[in-house]
Amino acid sequence: MALIDNGLEILCPEQCWDRLRRSSVGRVAVTIGALPAIFPVNFTVVGGQILFLTGEGTKLRAALDRTVVAFQVDDFDEATASGWSVMAVGLAEEVATPGELDGLQPLVLRPFAGGDRSHVVKITPEFVSGRRIA
Repeated sequence: MALIDNGLEILCPEQCWDRLRRSSVGRVAVTIGALPAIFPVNFTVVGGQILFLTGEGTKLRAALDRTVVAFQVDDFDEATASGWSVMAVGLAEEVATPGELDGLQPLVLRPFAGGDRSHVVKITPEFVSGRRIA
């Protein structure tokens, strides 16, 4: 029987990872001067890590500083008022060494936006949590 918290089904870690692996667009939350900033990214999951491409800027700075970030994906159907949300929290790092990059080939990630997005960022979650509205 699923755990229920205030009318929401609590997803187990395996269910959370399953939803992460089936999704391709999520949001990365970082802080800028103690204020939250949230950015959409297309991503993939490799092993227990979330990977996305980025250019110079806030997300890359967070990775270079090895910042703790939040990552969120969800799906919602307004017609049935059902859906789910998964959040992962962990350390962001740039994947920069040739050995690490070689281990990710072929990385199937193509950024939706134009411009140079050649930096690979990985998030290694310390924990994942999820809720489902049935």
